Amino acid sequence: MVWRAVTACFLGFIFWGKAEAQVKAELYGRVTDDKGAPVEAVSIGVPGVAGVATDANGSFSLLLPPGTYELVVSHLNYERLTLAVTLQNGQRKKMNLRILPRSNEITIIDIESERFEGSTIRALDPENARLVSTPGDPLIGLLKSSGMGVASNNELSTGYSVRGGNFDENLIYINDIEVYRPFLARSGQQEGLSFINSDMVSAISFSTGGFPARYGEKMSSVLDIEYLKPTRFRASVSGGITGGSLLLQDAWWHKRLRMNLGARYRANNYILRGLDTRGDYQPRFGDFQGQLTFDITENLDITALGIYSLNQFITVPRTRETAFGLINQAYRFTVYFEGREKTQFRTGLGALTLNWRPRREHQIKFIGSYTDTRESETFDVLGQYRLSDLEINLGSEEFGQETQARGVGGFLNHARNYLDARVMTGQVRGMHSLPAGTLRWGADWRTEHIRDRMREWNMQDSLGFLIPYFGPRDTQNLRAPYVLKSAQELNSHRFMLFVEHTFNWRTRDSLTILLNVGARAQYWTYNQEWMPAPRLYFSLRPKWRRPTVFRLAAGVYYQAPFYREFRDPWGRLNPHIRAQRSLHFIAGVDYIFRMWDRPFKFVTEVYYKAMDRLIPYQLDNVRIRYYATNNARGFATGVDMKLHGQFVKGVESWFTLSVMSTKEDLKDDVYFKRLDAQGQPVPPASNVPVADSVAVYPGYLPRPVDQRVSLSIFFQDYIRNNPNYKVHLNLLFGTGWPFGPPTFRRYQDVFRMPFYRRVDIGFSFQLLQAGRNKEKEKRLTRIIKAAWLSLEVFNLLGIRNTVSYTWIRDNYGLYYPVPNYLTPRLFNARFVLDF
Repeated sequence: MVWRAVTACFLGFIFWGKAEAQVKAELYGRVTDDKGAPVEAVSIGVPGVAGVATDANGSFSLLLPPGTYELVVSHLNYERLTLAVTLQNGQRKKMNLRILPRSNEITIIDIESERFEGSTIRALDPENARLVSTPGDPLIGLLKSSGMGVASNNELSTGYSVRGGNFDENLIYINDIEVYRPFLARSGQQEGLSFINSDMVSAISFSTGGFPARYGEKMSSVLDIEYLKPTRFRASVSGGITGGSLLLQDAWWHKRLRMNLGARYRANNYILRGLDTRGDYQPRFGDFQGQLTFDITENLDITALGIYSLNQFITVPRTRETAFGLINQAYRFTVYFEGREKTQFRTGLGALTLNWRPRREHQIKFIGSYTDTRESETFDVLGQYRLSDLEINLGSEEFGQETQARGVGGFLNHARNYLDARVMTGQVRGMHSLPAGTLRWGADWRTEHIRDRMREWNMQDSLGFLIPYFGPRDTQNLRAPYVLKSAQELNSHRFMLFVEHTFNWRTRDSLTILLNVGARAQYWTYNQEWMPAPRLYFSLRPKWRRPTVFRLAAGVYYQAPFYREFRDPWGRLNPHIRAQRSLHFIAGVDYIFRMWDRPFKFVTEVYYKAMDRLIPYQLDNVRIRYYATNNARGFATGVDMKLHGQFVKGVESWFTLSVMSTKEDLKDDVYFKRLDAQGQPVPPASNVPVADSVAVYPGYLPRPVDQRVSLSIFFQDYIRNNPNYKVHLNLLFGTGWPFGPPTFRRYQDVFRMPFYRRVDIGFSFQLLQAGRNKEKEKRLTRIIKAAWLSLEVFNLLGIRNTVSYTWIRDNYGLYYPVPNYLTPRLFNARFVLDF
């Protein structure tokens, strides 16, 4: 009843308007190049609000509600421009813009004094995805580097953690359509391509918490991607050692029909050969994505989006050799394999969007989408291992050699796992510019059909005995220590509603105020649960000499289980599962200043998230294994900071720092400590008589993604007087995540992985550029508009980062965590051709 009352109050406030009416303002003007010539097809707009393109004369006219906005001006062949503009009631403001071609001269991008961040949703420049050197997906690499509060300890994975949440707590949208990560992936090298094609993107919006009601049911973050609707021809080809991509964009029939097509292929053989496990790797990842937009009338258009991806990972492991330990005690883990592993993710998505603008102030979208994913995981792998001590005496001729065998054994792993999921969604969205601000509303219906078949078991052997040992009389009925056999089929429906209202005020003393009030509700037929979620955002900017923005946000965020969250480790579904819930409190400041006569911006946020009805889980590499019960509560608190600007004149760099703590308390994790007659603990499997036992309540434990400190640096530089030669440095640092033995006893996860430290560097050279006054290039640039060549060094310092552990047993019954290392130092070369 309390939640319903709060939601009713929020809904009442949403439809409240100001007594003083507001009239829409007009921003108009002309765009010219560095020679004063008009530029056609320049995109001008505010992401998520409105946008137009210039005509043949370079003219434009954009209608916006009163307020302060971040205006984005972009064109394929010209430097991107971002500036701020403030519009008042009924104002007609003229703005003539001059943009510079992408050439060998550095464009100075000014952070205007009027710039005003009016939301927790922040825009990222898609062009920067080309600059970040990473062995993984470029757009996800940009997110891990520039996003405040984003943590990751795996460069091969598309997953990321935001402010203590796991990989499943992040919303990802493409053109207002939610997309999903693979269900069965166990490691980052299996995931394949990200669902997002960074070449096709026109706008990126990202929020690490406190996001408005129009975004759905996740507890951590939202990544909103918009694909470009081109107005002119563009083609691009890129390639390198690990794969390549094709892009084709064009517009026909007076630009009423617009096409955006992209294809990608990736093979990670070169990267995977540096791992400890040697063998025959056959990763084959590819996808094709297409978007067609047709303007039926001036006020009505339809967009079709189609995506097909096939990510296949096949490996035949041969051997593995891993050295680990400390300077006073070192070990070597050696394994000889037989068998084969095959993982395949095949996904198709189709969507139709009907966009209707009955008037300039009103917009209504009808969206229908269908997603079909079919995943399979099959393997039979036999391993025979040896754990040995290493000689640690630096003066010995056998330094680093094996001295004695500490344990020998074997294992046999088998799996035949298949999962098919079909999701059909119908949505309607509305946005209206009213005298009292901007009103957004929406309704969704989604049906889900999931079919899951799991058959998995493993056997372990040590010195000829099965682990666990069942006795000499049980040889006729051998039992595997771990057996999972399950077949589940689920059909359910979800219904979602949201409404939000954004108010803008500007007082007589030029104090700018923004208020966003919204509410969201969801109903799930599987557990018959209603989830009301009110949300609030408030920001103000006083008229100070140095622009400063103060922000506050609060809201309720539910995360209804999708499927894996309520499937327990034995494959059973929990029909009594409830949605996880989080209450966000966020306070932040944006501060713009000038240093070295160049613009800089400092952003900081302090947050606290109170969480209840949590579903505990264990994290192994990228595989999340849920307990499938709401038996925990927790919190996450911390501070994020980011400084970005022109440390080198004309190019943007940034530094981000996050300090965080996240913990959870399980309700039923009490255990008993056995004591001997002297009151000392009795180890497991010990023959010492037990005299007493004491109940132990662990209390709050660090959550599996509790990365206390994370730091990222992206720095750009160029050769003086020749900016065609550039260098891009990407540094990531993070403290270790908690881990423990795979026993599903959370109180045993008391260890910490080593720090994650990684430096990637790229050197790029612009070979060709349309518009340069070189006679020998004129003929080439009639066809090729730009050409880039890049040389990259991944993991420049050669640090072997740990992503997870393999637990083995020696001859004396002791268990050892053997680290699973990530990629070593690698070199890469790639090229980009724009037509």
